[in-house]
Amino acid sequence: MEYNEALSQISEIHAHLAKGEIYRGFRSIPVAISGLVGFAAALLAPRLSPSSDLFGALEYWVVAGVICGLVGFSETAVNYVVHEDAPARRRSRRVLGQFVPGLVAGTGLTWCIARAGDAYLPMLPGLWAVVFGLAIFSARPYLPRASGWVALWYLAAGLLWISIRPADAWQFAWIVAGTFGIGQFGAAVVLFWNVERLDHV
Repeated sequence: MEYNEALSQISEIHAHLAKGEIYRGFRSIPVAISGLVGFAAALLAPRLSPSSDLFGALEYWVVAGVICGLVGFSETAVNYVVHEDAPARRRSRRVLGQFVPGLVAGTGLTWCIARAGDAYLPMLPGLWAVVFGLAIFSARPYLPRASGWVALWYLAAGLLWISIRPADAWQFAWIVAGTFGIGQFGAAVVLFWNVERLDHV
């Protein structure tokens, strides 16, 4: 019984210490590139998604969002598979797990609103931003403190776009690209200044 209690206490101590450490798995360059990909997607939208309806824009941006996500997490995934040891992988799973509820919620909202009809589609860019901002807030104990400003940007921008609602596919494209592009550039600056720069001092 005492042995099990000791193991439980050790696990709690490890979890507490992990919360006090800044996670170094996210890197600034892939995050910044994901923002660039978002802007490139907005520029290419008239050619690749010429449809003027918002449902066509939704399909286009779901694909673009998946690509941006893969780019942003690419180095994190490579490090997890190739370079990290068992404790580092546990830490990565713990931090990345904070984003899973937001990913599930964003996917669910997209599916439900797409089924509800065109009238609700203009709210999606704002809802995506709000959900992503909340996911960053959820992971903030493991991230640099300045990441709170990035999360706040997503929340504020998301609420603004929900209230305004894009009127056409062109506005939809630039609201998505602008919100997430600026947010990803901001996240890249935070990561570089608060993690990578200090690692080389």
